[in-house]
Amino acid sequence: MQRWLLCLGLCCAVAACEGGDETTSEETAPIGFPDASTRPSEASSAPVSDGGPPQAPDARAPDGAAGDPTHAGVGDGETGSNPRGAGRFGGAADAVGAAPVGAGPVGASTPSAAGASERTSASGASSTSSGVSVGPPPITWDAGLQKPVQPGTLTAGTWDDNRNFERFQAYRADPVRAAKAGVLPIGADDFVQAHAAVSQVPALRTRLDVALVIDTTGSMGDEIRYLQTEFVAISRAIETKYPNAEQRWALVLYKDVGDEYLTRFFDFRSQSSEFRDKLAAQSAGGGGDFPEAPEAAFEVLNQFAWRSDGDVAKLAFWVADAPHHTENATKFAAALKTARSQNIHVYPVASSGVDDLTELTMRSAAQLTGGRYLFLTDDSGVGGVHKEPTIPCYFVTKLDDALLRMVDIELSGLYREPEASAVLRTGGDPKAGICTLSSGQTVQVY
Repeated sequence: MQRWLLCLGLCCAVAACEGGDETTSEETAPIGFPDASTRPSEASSAPVSDGGPPQAPDARAPDGAAGDPTHAGVGDGETGSNPRGAGRFGGAADAVGAAPVGAGPVGASTPSAAGASERTSASGASSTSSGVSVGPPPITWDAGLQKPVQPGTLTAGTWDDNRNFERFQAYRADPVRAAKAGVLPIGADDFVQAHAAVSQVPALRTRLDVALVIDTTGSMGDEIRYLQTEFVAISRAIETKYPNAEQRWALVLYKDVGDEYLTRFFDFRSQSSEFRDKLAAQSAGGGGDFPEAPEAAFEVLNQFAWRSDGDVAKLAFWVADAPHHTENATKFAAALKTARSQNIHVYPVASSGVDDLTELTMRSAAQLTGGRYLFLTDDSGVGGVHKEPTIPCYFVTKLDDALLRMVDIELSGLYREPEASAVLRTGGDPKAGICTLSSGQTVQVY
């Protein structure tokens, strides 16, 4: 009987392979990459299409692909260090690992509600939005604290190294800091040119492309549920405040070599509800050593279907608590320069546990691309200890307030300080947005 059952099992397995089981096919090839020959090439510097002719924009395909074939994007999928394939981005051995519970197949579209749906503003007023589900955010749970995760919990400060460029130059030139292994090989002239570019009067922008780049290794587990909730709420708040901004969202998750996946990515969606579903389904795990693989995430980010029109504000919020591997510094620097060439403004969000190299890397990325450095603080009581940044003064507000101000600055082209009622505390002694140091030097807080 045992021998008969074994034979039957083997026959069924062979039949399943010969019959082209759909589930198996879905798990072993990223959607959007029909075969290895059409996957993005790691050697290619141009944005790569998803294996077919440009499509008309819809809920699944990247917006802008039809009108701008050079920015056709990469679709959805994973690059991986998972057990079924150790290939890097575009390698023939790439395979899709198992998605977290509730995520569905990687790259699969999540249906949004049809017809008009109800949207409630912070003030309680309702309005309608056609075709996009913007109902109440999903409730997530903090297993450690045994309480539901609510938006508006995390706290953060911000800093702009382009508004304090001389201080940034001195910060990078510090002999001990400059000698650290893994410092990005970006020349002083690159930072000077970036500063000159952002010093020009910014233009008013009416459309918005936002990508999240998130470290999902295990060390992020103390804060990732809160960050997910915050960004889900932020996308809703932007939708309410800027209903005509044509916002689109994309997502890159990354871990490290040897983890479940190296990167998992979802290209731009015109329906914010679908982005929110993708974000809420992710979880933290893996890692092991301290450094991770942000350079791989930025290589994917650069191949998304970013709109190239001048009226589009392009932001990438990079959420992480660890640096790159020192041997990948050159690759990471190249990826950041590519982002700068596409006018993508990088806004790092430093989480608990960052070290000096991570702060230096994040601030360098923000200055080079015209973004700003955001850092979580201990004021929220969430997560581990947060590093005190190497800056003389700052305002602490709720993270959602800080993120919305960054978006507002990008769209309006005007600096906006936090409302007095939003300031939870200050670092240093800022007055009217200025701090006067003991040396007599002044710095700008916002």
